[in-house]
Amino acid sequence: MIRTRGLTKDFVTGKNQAVHAVRGITLDVEPGELVAVLGPNGAGKTTTLRMLTTLIAPTSGTAEVAGYDVLASPAQVRHAIGYVGQGNAAGHVQRARDEVVTQGVVYGLDRQAARRRADELLDALDLVEPAGRKVSDLSGGQRRRLDVAMGLVHAPALLFLDEPSTGLDPHNRANLWEHILRMRADRAASGAAPMTIVLTTHYLDEADAMAERVVVVDHGEVIADDTAENLKAGLAGDRVVARVAEPDVARFAELATNSPGTRAVRVTGNVVDVRTTDGPAAVPGLLRAAEADGLSVATVAIHRPTLDDVFLALTGRSLRENAIQTSPDGETVSTGKAAA
Repeated sequence: MIRTRGLTKDFVTGKNQAVHAVRGITLDVEPGELVAVLGPNGAGKTTTLRMLTTLIAPTSGTAEVAGYDVLASPAQVRHAIGYVGQGNAAGHVQRARDEVVTQGVVYGLDRQAARRRADELLDALDLVEPAGRKVSDLSGGQRRRLDVAMGLVHAPALLFLDEPSTGLDPHNRANLWEHILRMRADRAASGAAPMTIVLTTHYLDEADAMAERVVVVDHGEVIADDTAENLKAGLAGDRVVARVAEPDVARFAELATNSPGTRAVRVTGNVVDVRTTDGPAAVPGLLRAAEADGLSVATVAIHRPTLDDVFLALTGRSLRENAIQTSPDGETVSTGKAAA
């Protein structure tokens, strides 16, 4: 469904300085996959999506989307995809249902078919009641669901979602994803071609729970590509955090270092933080060794890895770092400075 080779994008700022937003993305996405693209601000996620959706042209490299070259056949690409960007797509003074109908007509549906499709989507996305209101009168969650309806009106086989739930409260985030996944399942159950979804998100729990595959991007390059579980197990591992009596810290850290499966040990005051391949398996042996040496261990906790841990293991930085510069297409460019 998506095939890129060495995709790059450079910008030139007003001060005539080059910004390398994307430095060579090579990526394959198969039909029916739900892929999350993660990375800090400025990593090149939105720029990559904007190239794949023909909104900006690549500087170099190639990209095929839904079987069409993004440079040679942009109209065919746009017809084949749905795109939900970071900003609201609907006109604020228009009525919600009218916007979906108009979008359907733009994509080639006759007006009767567009109305029928709009009603189906508004019902599926729980927007029947506010359908007659102006977009400016809708809640944030309703506006985002309306954006999704507009992106799906022509029943695309490929849907791009650029931070679709940013700014929504946890209830509305869960509600939005429930609707998207249900429509994806309904499409599969109907025998239609499976819907492929590519999303960017800053909510790591969202990517962990929803995505069947996670692509991690940093400084405009893909640095990891696998399932969330494989990435967490292979790159991060579990953390065992033990609070130990001050005189016993050094000896406990030594025992932890020599424990099977240990990858790293960090000591902060009387807290020993152990990175290990399997926390539940490591703790009993570690505690037995500590008891045999007469060490006093107050508490032990096991922390399962997160996708942020994966990024930290790969780069030494957190996915939650902020950026303070902006590229010409509106994407922030990472400076490597952590958020305050």
